[in-house]
Amino acid sequence: MTAWKDVEEAVPEFAERVRKIFDAHKHKTIATLRANGAPRISGIEAEFADGELTFGSMTGARKGADLHRDPRFALHSPSVDPPEGNPAGWAGDAKIAGRAVPAGAVEGDAEGELFRADIEEVVLTGLNAEATMLVIETWTPGKGLWRVERK
Repeated sequence: MTAWKDVEEAVPEFAERVRKIFDAHKHKTIATLRANGAPRISGIEAEFADGELTFGSMTGARKGADLHRDPRFALHSPSVDPPEGNPAGWAGDAKIAGRAVPAGAVEGDAEGELFRADIEEVVLTGLNAEATMLVIETWTPGKGLWRVERK
């Protein structure tokens, strides 16, 4: 199992940039798979704490049922537009994909189930300093970190 702390240890600067984008806003988006194999997109909150990435599902929510049937997920950071007149100032988008591992009940006022992320891929998409190329940085446990630039 690959926890968030493993990403932080392997590529600390990259992990810090990814986390900053995820932590910039409260609401994220998660994709799960329905019983028929079609994707389902849901709003979600996620938390980085104690070396883990966790997220919850309210009791009876379809995303929780999806994750129990097929634990694969893709989590997308909040997405914001580049600053007006300064495309190079765009922080970018971050994505984390993997498998959801049940981790017990959600603590607090809400009823639901907590999941830990078994991370298979982390992606950071942004622009180069001149804002002339799209830069895609990807990290996986087996391959490490690599970068692709596209016009």
